[in-house]
This record gives sequence, C-alpha cells and structure tokens, in this order.
Amino acid sequence: MTDPRIAALCAGDEAAFRQLVAEHGSTLMRLALIYSPSRAVAEEAVQETWIAVLRSIDGFEGRSSLRTWICRILVNTARRRAGAEGRSLPFSALDDGTAEPSVDPSRFHPDGPFAGHWISFPVDPSVLPESRLLTLELREHIRVAITALRSPQRDVLVLRDVEGWSGAEVSELLELTPGHQRVLLHRARAKVRRALEDLLGHESP
Repeated sequence: MTDPRIAALCAGDEAAFRQLVAEHGSTLMRLALIYSPSRAVAEEAVQETWIAVLRSIDGFEGRSSLRTWICRILVNTARRRAGAEGRSLPFSALDDGTAEPSVDPSRFHPDGPFAGHWISFPVDPSVLPESRLLTLELREHIRVAITALRSPQRDVLVLRDVEGWSGAEVSELLELTPGHQRVLLHRARAKVRRALEDLLGHESP
C-alpha cells in the first residue's frame, strides 16, 4: 500500500483517524440526514459508518477516492436503517418513471405567435438585493424545498450544490450514468427555483 495515509489508518493511527473524521464528518452527517427520519437516526448511521471504516480499511483498494468509499458505506448504512421509512429509492432506479416537466407548462404561451415562449420569466436570484438573499426566511425556504425533493433528486442536489461534488463524483457514488445525473440535477434545481419564486414573487428588485 503506497498511500501513507491509508497505511496509517490500517495501522490504527489515532491521529490519522481523527483527521479523517474532521475532514468528512460534517459531509457524512448531511448525507445521512437525507435518508434518516430524524437527526438521532442520522447520528447513529454516521457512528456505524466510522466503525465500518475502521473495520474494513484494510480492504480499501483505491478503485475510488477514499471520500467516495466512505460515503458509499454511509449511504448503504443510512438506507438500511431507514428502510422501513421508504424515504429513498434504489440508486439504479429512474427518477420516478415519468416524463416530469422541469417547468410548469402554464408558464408558457400555449398557442399563437408566441407559443412556447415565457408568459412570465423565472426569478433570477442574481439580480435580487443581497439583503433578501441572505435572510433566514429564505434560507429556511430553501432547506424546506430541498427536504421536499424525492430521492434521488434530493441526493444529487445536496451533493452537487451543497457539498460541491463534481458530476463525475456524484455519478460514481450514486451509481448513475452521467446523463441521468444531469437530468436529476436539472429537475431538482427547477423545483427549488419554483419554491423560491413562491416566496420571492416575480417583482423586480
């Protein structure tokens, strides 16, 4: 094993393990909350994940990044613990089996010379006053909108837009094709944007 960090973990180096927890602990908790019915259940899933990491680090083969490997253990653990809750779908499943529109069709002209064009344009957060974007109310609205998403749309959005993972990393972790990952992200962002429009309205700044 050439990676000194992995070697240290395999040797039971406590400092190396503490550093690993510091780097990835918050990510694991946020990921666990996606699948868990409560924070307490999420915390248990994270604890179980770290135990599993210590027990199986010798078997880490480096086929994926260490972070992806740990997060995959977390996802499997959290989904198993929350299985009876029915909060998530298999990663290999399509979104929901429907050709769901990303934008409400009523936002477009149905016929005439402007058929297919916007009736009312979506709110562009970039042109809103910063004071509005930073309000606790708006942040809570975003949190609620994300929570309301179904898995795997929610999973992809959290990993991409909250955790900052790349599309390739998310596809690998959730075992999605790149195209499917992009579709899920687009639909999730569209739903959150619609939720923001409900709060912000369509007024100009």
